[in-house]
Amino acid sequence: MAEPTVPGGCFGRALIVDVTDGSTRVLPVPPTVLREFLGGAGLGAWLLTELAPVGVDPLGPQAPLCFVFSPLVGTPLTTSAKFAVVAKSPLTGLLTDALASSHFAIAGKLTGHDAIVLVGRAAGPSVLFVDDGAVRLEPAGDLWGRTAAEAEAAVRERSGHRWQVAAIGTAGERGVAYATISHDGRHAGRGGLGAVMGSKGVKALAVRGTRRVAPADPAGVLAAAKDLRARSLGRATAKYRELGTMGNVLAFNALSTLPTRNFQQAVFEGAPQLGAEELAQARGVTRASCASCSIGCEHLYRDRGGKRVRMENQSVSSLGSMCGVADPEAVITASARCDELGLDTISTGGTIAWAMECAERGLLDAPWLRFGDGGALLRAVEEIGSGEGLGPLLALGSRAAAAQVGKGSLAFAPQVKGLELPGYEPRTMQAMALGMAVNARGADHNRSGAYEADLSGELDRLAGGQAHVLGAIEAEDRAAVMDSMILCSFLRKVFDDPFTEWAQLLSLVTGWDLTADELRATAQRIVLAKRAFNLREGWTPEDDWLPERFLTTSLTMGSGRTAELTPERLRSMVSGYYAARGLDASGRPVTDAP
Repeated sequence: MAEPTVPGGCFGRALIVDVTDGSTRVLPVPPTVLREFLGGAGLGAWLLTELAPVGVDPLGPQAPLCFVFSPLVGTPLTTSAKFAVVAKSPLTGLLTDALASSHFAIAGKLTGHDAIVLVGRAAGPSVLFVDDGAVRLEPAGDLWGRTAAEAEAAVRERSGHRWQVAAIGTAGERGVAYATISHDGRHAGRGGLGAVMGSKGVKALAVRGTRRVAPADPAGVLAAAKDLRARSLGRATAKYRELGTMGNVLAFNALSTLPTRNFQQAVFEGAPQLGAEELAQARGVTRASCASCSIGCEHLYRDRGGKRVRMENQSVSSLGSMCGVADPEAVITASARCDELGLDTISTGGTIAWAMECAERGLLDAPWLRFGDGGALLRAVEEIGSGEGLGPLLALGSRAAAAQVGKGSLAFAPQVKGLELPGYEPRTMQAMALGMAVNARGADHNRSGAYEADLSGELDRLAGGQAHVLGAIEAEDRAAVMDSMILCSFLRKVFDDPFTEWAQLLSLVTGWDLTADELRATAQRIVLAKRAFNLREGWTPEDDWLPERFLTTSLTMGSGRTAELTPERLRSMVSGYYAARGLDASGRPVTDAP
Protein backbone atom coordinates (compact mmCIF):
# COMPACT_ATOMS: atom_id res chain seq x y z
CA MET A 1 0.00 0.00 0.00
CA ALA A 2 1.41 3.40 -0.98
CA GLU A 3 2.46 5.75 1.78
CA PRO A 4 0.17 8.78 2.13
CA THR A 5 1.58 11.94 0.63
CA VAL A 6 2.21 15.13 2.58
CA PRO A 7 -1.05 17.10 2.47
CA GLY A 8 -1.41 20.53 0.94
CA GLY A 9 -0.60 23.34 3.32
CA CYS A 10 1.94 21.21 5.20
CA PHE A 11 5.65 20.33 4.97
CA GLY A 12 5.61 17.18 7.07
CA ARG A 13 8.60 18.28 9.14
CA ALA A 14 9.47 20.01 12.38
CA LEU A 15 12.79 21.78 12.92
CA ILE A 16 14.42 20.95 16.27
CA VAL A 17 17.05 23.50 17.36
CA ASP A 18 19.37 22.89 20.30
CA VAL A 19 20.19 26.42 21.41
CA THR A 20 23.10 25.12 23.48
CA ASP A 21 25.23 25.02 20.34
CA GLY A 22 22.88 25.89 17.47
CA SER A 23 22.75 22.33 16.14
CA THR A 24 19.60 21.20 14.36
CA ARG A 25 17.75 18.12 13.27
CA VAL A 26 14.55 17.59 11.36
CA LEU A 27 11.76 15.49 12.86
CA PRO A 28 9.51 13.99 10.18
CA VAL A 29 5.83 14.53 10.91
CA PRO A 30 3.96 11.72 9.16
CA PRO A 31 0.89 12.56 7.06
CA THR A 32 -1.22 10.41 9.38
CA VAL A 33 -0.17 12.55 12.35
CA LEU A 34 -0.96 15.74 10.45
CA ARG A 35 -4.43 14.43 9.68
CA GLU A 36 -5.01 13.22 13.25
CA PHE A 37 -3.77 16.41 14.98
CA LEU A 38 -4.04 19.06 12.20
CA GLY A 39 -1.58 21.73 13.45
CA GLY A 40 -1.47 24.44 16.08
CA ALA A 41 -2.47 23.28 19.55
CA GLY A 42 -3.24 19.73 18.37
CA LEU A 43 0.08 19.10 16.66
CA GLY A 44 1.79 20.86 19.56
CA ALA A 45 0.36 18.29 21.98
CA TRP A 46 1.75 15.50 19.80
CA LEU A 47 5.16 17.16 19.53
CA LEU A 48 5.39 17.76 23.27
CA THR A 49 4.50 14.14 23.99
CA GLU A 50 7.12 12.94 21.52
CA LEU A 51 9.93 15.26 22.57
CA ALA A 52 9.55 16.00 26.29
CA PRO A 53 11.19 13.52 28.67
CA VAL A 54 8.74 12.22 31.26
CA GLY A 55 8.83 14.43 34.34
CA VAL A 56 10.97 17.08 32.65
CA ASP A 57 11.56 20.32 34.55
CA PRO A 58 9.60 22.99 32.59
CA LEU A 59 12.57 25.34 32.97
CA GLY A 60 15.22 22.69 32.36
CA PRO A 61 17.28 22.52 29.16
CA GLN A 62 15.59 19.32 27.99
CA ALA A 63 12.13 20.89 28.04
CA PRO A 64 10.88 21.56 24.48
CA LEU A 65 9.37 24.91 23.52
CA CYS A 66 7.28 24.38 20.39
CA PHE A 67 6.23 27.10 17.94
CA VAL A 68 3.60 25.38 15.79
CA PHE A 69 1.91 26.49 12.58
CA SER A 70 -1.05 24.98 10.74
CA PRO A 71 -2.29 24.02 7.27
CA LEU A 72 -4.26 27.26 6.90
CA VAL A 73 -1.36 29.62 7.65
CA GLY A 74 -0.37 31.46 4.49
CA THR A 75 -3.75 31.04 2.80
CA PRO A 76 -6.08 34.00 2.15
CA LEU A 77 -8.57 32.67 4.73
CA THR A 78 -9.35 35.43 7.21
CA THR A 79 -7.82 35.13 10.74
CA SER A 80 -5.58 32.22 9.69
CA ALA A 81 -2.28 34.01 10.45
CA LYS A 82 -1.94 32.45 13.88
CA PHE A 83 0.61 30.24 15.61
CA ALA A 84 0.57 28.15 18.77
CA VAL A 85 3.28 27.97 21.41
CA VAL A 86 3.23 24.72 23.39
CA ALA A 87 5.33 23.60 26.36
CA LYS A 88 5.15 22.17 29.85
CA SER A 89 4.05 25.04 32.05
CA PRO A 90 6.18 26.31 34.94
CA LEU A 91 2.95 27.63 36.47
CA THR A 92 0.95 24.38 36.40
CA GLY A 93 3.51 21.63 35.78
CA LEU A 94 1.19 20.42 33.00
CA LEU A 95 0.69 21.10 29.29
CA THR A 96 0.08 24.66 28.26
CA ASP A 97 -0.61 26.09 24.82
CA ALA A 98 -1.17 29.68 23.82
CA LEU A 99 -2.06 31.24 20.49
CA ALA A 100 -1.04 34.54 18.96
CA SER A 101 -2.00 36.27 15.73
CA SER A 102 0.70 37.97 13.72
CA HIS A 103 2.93 37.96 10.67
CA PHE A 104 5.31 35.80 12.71
CA ALA A 105 3.04 32.84 11.89
CA ILE A 106 3.36 33.40 8.14
CA ALA A 107 7.12 34.01 8.23
CA GLY A 108 7.68 31.02 10.52
CA LYS A 109 5.86 28.70 8.18
CA LEU A 110 7.78 30.09 5.20
CA THR A 111 10.93 28.62 6.77
CA GLY A 112 9.66 25.29 5.42
CA HIS A 113 8.45 23.69 8.64
CA ASP A 114 5.20 22.87 10.39
CA ALA A 115 6.89 23.67 13.70
CA ILE A 116 10.09 25.09 15.17
CA VAL A 117 11.07 23.52 18.49
CA LEU A 118 13.69 24.92 20.89
CA VAL A 119 15.58 22.70 23.32
CA GLY A 120 18.77 23.22 25.32
CA ARG A 121 20.14 26.32 27.00
CA ALA A 122 22.30 29.00 25.40
CA ALA A 123 25.57 29.97 27.06
CA GLY A 124 24.37 33.56 27.36
CA PRO A 125 21.49 35.80 26.25
CA SER A 126 20.91 35.08 22.56
CA VAL A 127 18.75 35.70 19.53
CA LEU A 128 17.96 32.63 17.44
CA PHE A 129 17.61 33.25 13.70
CA VAL A 130 15.86 30.72 11.45
CA ASP A 131 16.24 31.66 7.77
CA ASP A 132 14.55 28.99 5.65
CA GLY A 133 16.43 25.97 6.99
CA ALA A 134 19.55 27.85 8.07
CA VAL A 135 19.99 28.55 11.78
CA ARG A 136 22.33 30.81 13.71
CA LEU A 137 22.63 32.12 17.25
CA GLU A 138 23.80 35.65 17.98
CA PRO A 139 24.65 37.13 21.38
CA ALA A 140 22.01 39.47 22.79
CA GLY A 141 23.43 40.65 26.08
CA ASP A 142 22.58 44.24 25.18
CA LEU A 143 18.91 43.26 24.72
CA TRP A 144 18.60 41.53 28.08
CA GLY A 145 16.60 43.78 30.36
CA ARG A 146 14.67 45.43 27.55
CA THR A 147 10.99 45.04 26.71
CA ALA A 148 9.86 42.53 24.10
CA ALA A 149 8.86 45.38 21.79
CA GLU A 150 12.26 47.02 22.16
CA ALA A 151 14.06 43.74 21.50
CA GLU A 152 11.90 43.06 18.45
CA ALA A 153 12.57 46.52 17.04
CA ALA A 154 16.33 46.23 17.69
CA VAL A 155 16.60 42.85 15.96
CA ARG A 156 14.73 44.08 12.90
CA GLU A 157 16.74 47.29 12.80
CA ARG A 158 20.02 45.38 12.83
CA SER A 159 19.06 42.46 10.61
CA GLY A 160 16.37 43.77 8.27
CA HIS A 161 12.65 44.31 8.33
CA ARG A 162 11.82 41.08 6.56
CA TRP A 163 12.47 39.30 9.84
CA GLN A 164 9.51 38.62 12.11
CA VAL A 165 10.47 38.41 15.77
CA ALA A 166 8.89 36.79 18.84
CA ALA A 167 10.51 38.03 22.05
CA ILE A 168 10.23 38.04 25.82
CA GLY A 169 10.24 40.90 28.29
CA THR A 170 12.02 41.09 31.61
CA ALA A 171 9.40 38.87 33.25
CA GLY A 172 10.47 36.01 31.00
CA GLU A 173 14.12 36.69 31.77
CA ARG A 174 13.40 36.58 35.51
CA GLY A 175 11.39 33.36 35.25
CA VAL A 176 8.02 34.77 36.35
CA ALA A 177 5.76 31.73 36.17
CA TYR A 178 3.20 33.51 33.98
CA ALA A 179 5.51 35.41 31.64
CA THR A 180 4.47 35.79 28.01
CA ILE A 181 6.01 35.63 24.53
CA SER A 182 5.18 38.64 22.36
CA HIS A 183 5.20 39.74 18.74
CA ASP A 184 3.93 43.06 17.43
CA GLY A 185 2.18 43.77 20.73
CA ARG A 186 0.29 40.48 20.74
CA HIS A 187 1.00 37.76 23.22
CA ALA A 188 1.13 33.99 23.62
CA GLY A 189 0.05 34.70 27.12
CA ARG A 190 -0.99 31.93 29.45
CA GLY A 191 1.00 29.41 31.43
CA GLY A 192 4.46 30.96 31.54
CA LEU A 193 5.78 30.30 28.05
CA GLY A 194 7.97 33.40 28.33
CA ALA A 195 9.67 31.90 31.37
CA VAL A 196 10.40 28.73 29.38
CA MET A 197 11.97 30.79 26.60
CA GLY A 198 13.94 32.84 29.14
CA SER A 199 15.24 29.68 30.81
CA LYS A 200 16.83 28.78 27.47
CA GLY A 201 18.66 32.10 27.35
CA VAL A 202 16.73 33.07 24.22
CA LYS A 203 15.60 36.69 24.21
CA ALA A 204 14.08 36.47 20.75
CA LEU A 205 13.33 34.07 17.91
CA ALA A 206 13.58 35.70 14.48
CA VAL A 207 12.18 33.96 11.39
CA ARG A 208 11.98 34.54 7.67
CA GLY A 209 11.66 32.27 4.68
CA THR A 210 10.75 31.69 1.07
CA ARG A 211 9.38 28.14 1.12
CA ARG A 212 5.74 28.28 0.18
CA VAL A 213 3.48 25.26 0.09
CA ALA A 214 0.43 25.32 -2.14
CA PRO A 215 -3.04 24.28 -1.05
CA ALA A 216 -4.54 21.28 -2.81
CA ASP A 217 -7.25 23.38 -4.46
CA PRO A 218 -6.03 26.99 -4.84
CA ALA A 219 -9.14 28.17 -6.69
CA GLY A 220 -11.42 26.53 -4.13
CA VAL A 221 -9.51 28.12 -1.26
CA LEU A 222 -9.71 31.56 -2.89
CA ALA A 223 -13.48 31.24 -3.36
CA ALA A 224 -13.91 30.05 0.23
CA ALA A 225 -11.76 32.94 1.47
CA LYS A 226 -13.94 35.50 -0.31
CA ASP A 227 -17.07 33.94 1.16
CA LEU A 228 -15.62 33.72 4.67
CA ARG A 229 -14.43 37.32 4.56
CA ALA A 230 -17.90 38.52 3.62
CA ARG A 231 -19.49 36.47 6.41
CA SER A 232 -16.91 37.70 8.92
CA LEU A 233 -18.22 41.24 8.45
CA GLY A 234 -21.77 40.29 9.41
CA ARG A 235 -23.80 40.44 12.61
CA ALA A 236 -21.98 37.52 14.25
CA THR A 237 -18.86 39.63 14.74
CA ALA A 238 -20.42 43.10 14.97
CA LYS A 239 -19.88 43.54 18.71
CA TYR A 240 -16.14 42.89 18.32
CA ARG A 241 -15.83 45.58 15.65
CA GLU A 242 -17.97 48.12 17.48
CA LEU A 243 -16.72 47.83 21.07
CA GLY A 244 -14.12 45.06 21.11
CA THR A 245 -14.14 42.42 23.82
CA MET A 246 -14.50 45.17 26.45
CA GLY A 247 -18.13 45.33 25.40
CA ASN A 248 -18.61 42.35 27.73
CA VAL A 249 -17.75 44.26 30.92
CA LEU A 250 -21.17 45.82 31.51
CA ALA A 251 -23.01 42.78 30.17
CA PHE A 252 -21.22 40.46 32.58
CA ASN A 253 -21.77 42.89 35.42
CA ALA A 254 -25.51 42.90 34.69
CA LEU A 255 -25.49 39.09 34.73
CA SER A 256 -23.66 38.97 38.10
CA THR A 257 -20.73 37.16 36.56
CA LEU A 258 -18.01 39.84 36.69
CA PRO A 259 -15.35 38.65 39.21
CA THR A 260 -14.99 41.30 41.90
CA ARG A 261 -12.51 41.58 44.78
CA ASN A 262 -11.06 38.12 44.28
CA PHE A 263 -14.43 36.49 43.56
CA GLN A 264 -15.98 37.73 46.80
CA GLN A 265 -18.68 39.42 44.71
CA ALA A 266 -19.83 39.20 41.09
CA VAL A 267 -21.16 42.73 40.63
CA PHE A 268 -18.73 45.67 40.57
CA GLU A 269 -20.03 49.13 41.32
CA GLY A 270 -17.17 50.62 39.31
CA ALA A 271 -17.92 48.67 36.14
CA PRO A 272 -19.47 51.61 34.22
CA GLN A 273 -16.18 53.51 34.52
CA LEU A 274 -14.33 50.55 32.96
CA GLY A 275 -16.85 49.60 30.29
CA ALA A 276 -16.11 50.11 26.62
CA GLU A 277 -19.15 52.37 26.26
CA GLU A 278 -17.64 55.06 28.52
CA LEU A 279 -13.98 54.47 27.75
CA ALA A 280 -14.59 54.64 23.99
CA GLN A 281 -15.91 58.18 24.44
CA ALA A 282 -13.22 59.32 26.88
CA ARG A 283 -10.13 57.40 25.81
CA GLY A 284 -10.84 55.68 22.50
CA VAL A 285 -8.33 56.18 19.70
CA THR A 286 -8.86 53.73 16.89
CA ARG A 287 -9.57 50.16 15.92
CA ALA A 288 -6.95 47.70 14.65
CA SER A 289 -6.73 44.22 13.17
CA CYS A 290 -4.39 41.27 13.53
CA ALA A 291 -2.54 40.02 10.47
CA SER A 292 -4.84 38.59 7.79
CA CYS A 293 -7.96 39.51 9.78
CA SER A 294 -11.09 41.20 8.50
CA ILE A 295 -12.84 41.50 11.90
CA GLY A 296 -10.76 44.18 13.61
CA CYS A 297 -11.61 43.50 17.26
CA GLU A 298 -8.68 45.44 18.71
CA HIS A 299 -9.56 48.77 20.28
CA LEU A 300 -6.80 51.16 21.29
CA TYR A 301 -7.16 53.56 24.20
CA ARG A 302 -5.11 56.55 25.31
CA ASP A 303 -3.53 56.81 28.74
CA ARG A 304 -3.04 60.24 30.30
CA GLY A 305 0.35 60.54 28.68
CA GLY A 306 -1.14 59.97 25.24
CA LYS A 307 0.30 56.48 24.81
CA ARG A 308 -1.84 54.00 22.87
CA VAL A 309 -2.73 50.86 24.80
CA ARG A 310 -4.50 47.72 23.59
CA MET A 311 -7.26 46.81 26.03
CA GLU A 312 -9.58 43.83 26.21
CA ASN A 313 -12.16 42.33 28.54
CA GLN A 314 -9.91 39.92 30.42
CA SER A 315 -7.40 42.63 31.28
CA VAL A 316 -10.16 44.87 32.60
CA SER A 317 -11.79 42.17 34.73
CA SER A 318 -8.47 40.87 36.11
CA LEU A 319 -6.75 44.19 36.81
CA GLY A 320 -9.95 46.14 37.43
CA SER A 321 -12.90 44.46 39.10
CA MET A 322 -10.89 41.51 40.48
CA CYS A 323 -8.74 44.01 42.37
CA GLY A 324 -11.66 46.34 43.09
CA VAL A 325 -10.00 49.11 41.06
CA ALA A 326 -12.43 51.39 39.24
CA ASP A 327 -9.93 54.02 38.11
CA PRO A 328 -9.58 53.60 34.34
CA GLU A 329 -6.18 55.27 34.33
CA ALA A 330 -4.78 52.75 36.82
CA VAL A 331 -6.23 49.80 34.91
CA ILE A 332 -5.01 51.04 31.52
CA THR A 333 -1.56 51.79 32.94
CA ALA A 334 -1.35 48.39 34.66
CA SER A 335 -2.36 46.61 31.46
CA ALA A 336 0.22 48.52 29.44
CA ARG A 337 2.89 47.78 32.04
CA CYS A 338 2.06 44.07 31.93
CA ASP A 339 2.53 44.16 28.17
CA GLU A 340 5.89 45.89 28.55
CA LEU A 341 7.15 43.48 31.20
CA GLY A 342 5.71 40.45 29.41
CA LEU A 343 3.12 39.38 32.00
CA ASP A 344 -0.15 37.53 31.47
CA THR A 345 -2.74 40.05 32.67
CA ILE A 346 -5.15 37.34 33.89
CA SER A 347 -2.61 35.64 36.15
CA THR A 348 -1.17 38.99 37.22
CA GLY A 349 -4.54 40.35 38.29
CA GLY A 350 -5.66 37.10 39.89
CA THR A 351 -2.46 36.76 41.91
CA ILE A 352 -2.55 40.39 43.04
CA ALA A 353 -6.24 40.07 44.01
CA TRP A 354 -5.40 37.00 46.11
CA ALA A 355 -2.56 38.94 47.77
CA MET A 356 -4.89 41.87 48.46
CA GLU A 357 -7.27 39.57 50.28
CA CYS A 358 -4.37 38.00 52.19
CA ALA A 359 -3.21 41.47 53.25
CA GLU A 360 -6.67 42.51 54.37
CA ARG A 361 -6.98 39.29 56.39
CA GLY A 362 -3.61 39.93 58.01
CA LEU A 363 -1.93 36.95 56.32
CA LEU A 364 0.60 39.13 54.51
CA ASP A 365 2.55 42.00 56.02
CA ALA A 366 1.67 44.47 53.27
CA PRO A 367 -0.61 47.17 54.71
CA TRP A 368 -0.33 49.14 51.46
CA LEU A 369 -1.95 46.38 49.40
CA ARG A 370 -5.70 46.97 49.48
CA PHE A 371 -8.66 46.35 47.18
CA GLY A 372 -9.65 49.44 45.24
CA ASP A 373 -6.25 51.13 45.46
CA GLY A 374 -4.98 51.82 41.93
CA GLY A 375 -1.57 52.84 43.26
CA ALA A 376 -1.25 49.52 45.09
CA LEU A 377 -2.14 47.67 41.89
CA LEU A 378 0.59 49.48 39.97
CA ARG A 379 3.14 48.96 42.74
CA ALA A 380 2.39 45.23 42.81
CA VAL A 381 2.84 44.96 39.03
CA GLU A 382 6.18 46.77 39.27
CA GLU A 383 7.38 44.52 42.10
CA ILE A 384 6.52 41.40 40.09
CA GLY A 385 8.56 42.81 37.23
CA SER A 386 11.54 43.91 39.31
CA GLY A 387 11.66 41.06 41.83
CA GLU A 388 11.59 43.50 44.72
CA GLY A 389 9.30 43.51 47.75
CA LEU A 390 6.43 41.07 47.25
CA GLY A 391 7.62 40.41 43.69
CA PRO A 392 9.30 37.02 44.27
CA LEU A 393 6.20 35.67 46.04
CA LEU A 394 3.69 37.01 43.51
CA ALA A 395 5.85 35.82 40.58
CA LEU A 396 5.02 32.25 41.61
CA GLY A 397 1.31 32.59 40.82
CA SER A 398 -1.52 32.32 43.35
CA ARG A 399 -1.35 28.55 43.97
CA ALA A 400 2.37 28.36 44.68
CA ALA A 401 2.26 31.64 46.61
CA ALA A 402 -0.61 30.29 48.74
CA ALA A 403 1.44 27.17 49.47
CA GLN A 404 4.15 29.45 50.90
CA VAL A 405 1.81 31.69 52.87
CA GLY A 406 -0.41 28.87 54.11
CA LYS A 407 -2.99 29.86 56.78
CA GLY A 408 -5.86 28.62 54.62
CA SER A 409 -5.08 31.02 51.78
CA LEU A 410 -5.26 28.27 49.15
CA ALA A 411 -9.03 28.13 49.68
CA PHE A 412 -9.44 31.51 48.00
CA ALA A 413 -6.53 31.39 45.53
CA PRO A 414 -8.37 31.91 42.20
CA GLN A 415 -6.83 29.06 40.21
CA VAL A 416 -7.36 25.61 38.72
CA LYS A 417 -4.30 23.42 38.28
CA GLY A 418 -2.29 26.55 39.11
CA LEU A 419 -3.72 28.69 36.28
CA GLU A 420 -5.66 31.74 37.44
CA LEU A 421 -9.35 32.01 36.54
CA PRO A 422 -10.43 34.32 33.72
CA GLY A 423 -13.30 36.79 34.07
CA TYR A 424 -16.22 34.43 34.61
CA GLU A 425 -17.89 33.73 37.96
CA PRO A 426 -18.31 29.90 38.25
CA ARG A 427 -21.30 30.03 40.60
CA THR A 428 -23.39 32.01 38.11
CA MET A 429 -22.07 30.21 35.01
CA GLN A 430 -22.05 26.54 35.89
CA ALA A 431 -21.28 25.07 32.48
CA MET A 432 -18.22 27.31 32.56
CA ALA A 433 -17.48 26.07 36.09
CA LEU A 434 -17.23 22.54 34.72
CA GLY A 435 -15.24 23.65 31.67
CA MET A 436 -12.64 25.38 33.84
CA ALA A 437 -12.45 22.45 36.29
CA VAL A 438 -11.68 19.75 33.73
CA ASN A 439 -9.72 21.62 31.06
CA ALA A 440 -6.17 20.35 30.51
CA ARG A 441 -4.64 23.83 30.63
CA GLY A 442 -6.44 24.75 33.85
CA ALA A 443 -8.92 27.59 34.41
CA ASP A 444 -9.40 28.87 30.90
CA HIS A 445 -11.94 30.51 28.62
CA ASN A 446 -10.31 29.83 25.26
CA ARG A 447 -9.75 26.08 25.35
CA SER A 448 -13.12 25.66 27.09
CA GLY A 449 -15.60 28.30 26.03
CA ALA A 450 -18.45 26.70 27.95
CA TYR A 451 -19.74 30.16 28.82
CA GLU A 452 -21.51 29.98 25.45
CA ALA A 453 -23.78 27.27 26.83
CA ASP A 454 -24.49 29.37 29.91
CA LEU A 455 -25.37 32.40 27.81
CA SER A 456 -27.36 30.48 25.19
CA GLY A 457 -30.67 30.82 27.05
CA GLU A 458 -31.21 27.10 26.57
CA LEU A 459 -30.28 26.04 30.11
CA ASP A 460 -30.31 27.39 33.64
CA ARG A 461 -26.83 28.76 34.20
CA LEU A 462 -27.37 28.64 37.98
CA ALA A 463 -28.22 24.93 38.14
CA GLY A 464 -25.54 22.77 36.56
CA GLY A 465 -26.55 19.38 35.20
CA GLN A 466 -26.25 17.06 32.22
CA ALA A 467 -27.11 19.80 29.72
CA HIS A 468 -24.16 21.78 31.07
CA VAL A 469 -21.90 18.73 30.62
CA LEU A 470 -22.89 18.42 26.97
CA GLY A 471 -22.48 22.16 26.45
CA ALA A 472 -19.00 22.14 27.98
CA ILE A 473 -17.91 19.19 25.81
CA GLU A 474 -19.25 20.79 22.64
CA ALA A 475 -17.41 24.04 23.39
CA GLU A 476 -14.19 22.18 24.20
CA ASP A 477 -14.40 20.16 20.96
CA ARG A 478 -14.99 23.24 18.85
CA ALA A 479 -12.05 25.00 20.45
CA ALA A 480 -9.80 21.98 19.89
CA VAL A 481 -10.45 22.14 16.14
CA MET A 482 -10.32 25.92 15.77
CA ASP A 483 -7.09 26.11 17.80
CA SER A 484 -5.49 23.46 15.61
CA MET A 485 -6.64 24.58 12.16
CA ILE A 486 -5.95 27.57 13.31
CA LEU A 487 -8.82 30.10 13.00
CA CYS A 488 -9.74 32.88 15.40
CA SER A 489 -12.42 31.89 17.91
CA PHE A 490 -14.29 35.11 17.14
CA LEU A 491 -15.33 33.47 13.86
CA ARG A 492 -17.13 30.63 15.64
CA LYS A 493 -20.64 32.04 15.24
CA VAL A 494 -20.07 32.78 11.56
CA PHE A 495 -20.38 29.05 10.82
CA ASP A 496 -23.90 27.60 10.68
CA ASP A 497 -22.69 23.99 10.70
CA PRO A 498 -19.17 24.33 12.11
CA PHE A 499 -17.69 20.83 11.83
CA THR A 500 -19.05 20.34 8.31
CA GLU A 501 -17.81 23.73 7.16
CA TRP A 502 -14.41 23.32 8.84
CA ALA A 503 -14.03 19.91 7.20
CA GLN A 504 -14.72 21.53 3.83
CA LEU A 505 -12.15 24.29 4.41
CA LEU A 506 -9.49 21.81 5.52
CA SER A 507 -10.23 19.55 2.57
CA LEU A 508 -9.73 22.40 0.12
CA VAL A 509 -6.33 23.19 1.63
CA THR A 510 -5.02 19.70 2.37
CA GLY A 511 -6.69 17.50 -0.24
CA TRP A 512 -8.13 15.24 2.45
CA ASP A 513 -11.69 14.01 2.07
CA LEU A 514 -12.73 15.07 5.55
CA THR A 515 -16.17 14.71 7.08
CA ALA A 516 -17.76 16.37 10.08
CA ASP A 517 -17.72 13.05 11.94
CA GLU A 518 -13.99 12.59 11.38
CA LEU A 519 -13.34 16.13 12.57
CA ARG A 520 -15.36 15.51 15.74
CA ALA A 521 -13.21 12.44 16.36
CA THR A 522 -10.13 14.60 15.80
CA ALA A 523 -11.37 17.05 18.44
CA GLN A 524 -11.83 14.22 20.94
CA ARG A 525 -8.36 12.89 20.11
CA ILE A 526 -6.73 16.27 20.74
CA VAL A 527 -8.56 16.77 24.04
CA LEU A 528 -7.54 13.30 25.24
CA ALA A 529 -3.95 13.72 24.02
CA LYS A 530 -3.58 16.74 26.28
CA ARG A 531 -5.06 14.81 29.19
CA ALA A 532 -2.72 11.89 28.49
CA PHE A 533 0.31 14.18 28.64
CA ASN A 534 -0.88 15.60 31.94
CA LEU A 535 -1.44 12.10 33.32
CA ARG A 536 2.16 11.14 32.70
CA GLU A 537 3.33 14.41 34.29
CA GLY A 538 1.54 13.81 37.58
CA TRP A 539 -2.07 14.91 37.11
CA THR A 540 -4.43 13.57 39.76
CA PRO A 541 -8.26 13.52 39.92
CA GLU A 542 -8.11 16.27 42.55
CA ASP A 543 -6.78 18.60 39.84
CA ASP A 544 -10.16 18.56 38.04
CA TRP A 545 -11.79 20.73 40.68
CA LEU A 546 -12.46 24.30 41.76
CA PRO A 547 -11.14 26.23 44.78
CA GLU A 548 -13.02 25.82 48.04
CA ARG A 549 -14.47 29.36 47.91
CA PHE A 550 -16.73 28.51 44.98
CA LEU A 551 -18.10 25.35 46.59
CA THR A 552 -18.69 26.47 50.17
CA THR A 553 -19.78 30.11 49.83
CA SER A 554 -22.99 31.19 48.14
CA LEU A 555 -23.07 34.39 46.09
CA THR A 556 -25.62 37.20 46.21
CA MET A 557 -26.41 38.37 42.70
CA GLY A 558 -27.33 41.88 41.67
CA SER A 559 -30.97 40.82 41.39
CA GLY A 560 -30.96 39.66 45.00
CA ARG A 561 -31.03 36.00 44.02
CA THR A 562 -28.51 33.61 45.52
CA ALA A 563 -26.19 31.48 43.40
CA GLU A 564 -24.68 28.32 44.81
CA LEU A 565 -22.44 25.60 43.41
CA THR A 566 -22.21 22.63 45.75
CA PRO A 567 -19.41 20.03 45.76
CA GLU A 568 -22.04 17.37 44.99
CA ARG A 569 -23.26 19.22 41.90
CA LEU A 570 -19.76 19.79 40.58
CA ARG A 571 -18.82 16.17 41.26
CA SER A 572 -21.88 15.01 39.33
CA MET A 573 -20.95 17.18 36.34
CA VAL A 574 -17.30 16.08 36.43
CA SER A 575 -18.41 12.43 36.52
CA GLY A 576 -20.77 13.06 33.61
CA TYR A 577 -17.92 14.67 31.67
CA TYR A 578 -15.65 11.69 32.35
CA ALA A 579 -18.30 9.24 31.14
CA ALA A 580 -19.00 11.20 27.96
CA ARG A 581 -15.28 11.47 27.22
CA GLY A 582 -14.70 7.72 27.61
CA LEU A 583 -12.80 8.13 30.88
CA ASP A 584 -13.10 6.01 34.00
CA ALA A 585 -14.44 7.31 37.30
CA SER A 586 -11.05 8.81 38.17
CA GLY A 587 -10.67 10.65 34.85
CA ARG A 588 -8.28 8.25 33.15
CA PRO A 589 -8.87 6.92 29.62
CA VAL A 590 -10.37 3.43 29.44
CA THR A 591 -10.18 3.27 25.64
CA ASP A 592 -7.75 4.63 23.10
CA ALA A 593 -8.53 8.03 21.64
CA PRO A 594 -10.39 7.77 18.31
